[in-house]
Amino acid sequence: MYKRKIQVFVFDLDFTLWNAGDTFCSETNPPYLWEEGKLLDRSGRWMRLYPDTLEILNTLQSIDNIIIASASRTEIPGNAMQLMEVFDIGKYFNIKEIYPGSKIEHMKRIQEQVNCPFDQIVFFDDELRNIEIVSALGAKCVLVENGISLNLVNEYI
Repeated sequence: MYKRKIQVFVFDLDFTLWNAGDTFCSETNPPYLWEEGKLLDRSGRWMRLYPDTLEILNTLQSIDNIIIASASRTEIPGNAMQLMEVFDIGKYFNIKEIYPGSKIEHMKRIQEQVNCPFDQIVFFDDELRNIEIVSALGAKCVLVENGISLNLVNEYI
């Protein structure tokens, strides 16, 4: 069993916490509207959280001294921020690093804000290239395939 020393849980957004209509959130067309229990964009794309996303965020938020952050490299940060609000998950994040650029920059800014070593940070992302560059900083990294799951996160709680 893993003895918890992780203080910061960092999540990518697209294809990690949500599926933005089988594309990146920057490619969606707001406004986003709920229709018959589904969140759709103006083009009719169905956007959805992965099944374990809310349970993971609720669990992490309930643990003392855990910081939850997002690190999303997106060309249109406003779309990601809108989706966080429409899905009602923005409230879980202590830090939101959502802008174009390298995941290295995102992670360094998160690390500076939380003032803890990289080995106390775990990063979840669906892209291997991001996992490789962030792991070089010393953070623990988890490749997410087919959306985040409680099993992937539980190892670090």
